[in-house]
Amino acid sequence: MVDVLRKEVSYGFDEAVKVVEDACVSEGFGLQLTKGLHDILKQKLGIEDYPKFTAILVCNPHLAKRALEISIDMGTIFPCSFTVYEEGGKIMVAHTSIMKAGVELGLASQEDMADLIEDTGKRIKKVWEKI
Repeated sequence: MVDVLRKEVSYGFDEAVKVVEDACVSEGFGLQLTKGLHDILKQKLGIEDYPKFTAILVCNPHLAKRALEISIDMGTIFPCSFTVYEEGGKIMVAHTSIMKAGVELGLASQEDMADLIEDTGKRIKKVWEKI
């Protein structure tokens, strides 16, 4: 089963987004996109008061290459993502392992992905500790 890493942070919303971005970059992940879903809902649907929710999409090219070499289908769930969102007056950060999810979805075998899941987990742990 794939778990969601989730924690409350003491930062304000915008600062939390910046902390996550910086933590990812410091561990070799390149920022692909940071986008506020709440902004999209306001712009496209006119929803003014939707709780803040921002997706931060990142990629480590070495890990991505390894995953694609195991199974090209892993690319269908790239890139890795973190989310920062408001919930009940709290600022939360969350992440789910796409490497583990790929195994759960049948995109690659557990046996083939084991080393990559371990390596990715070590990097994500370092990111998580900086958040």
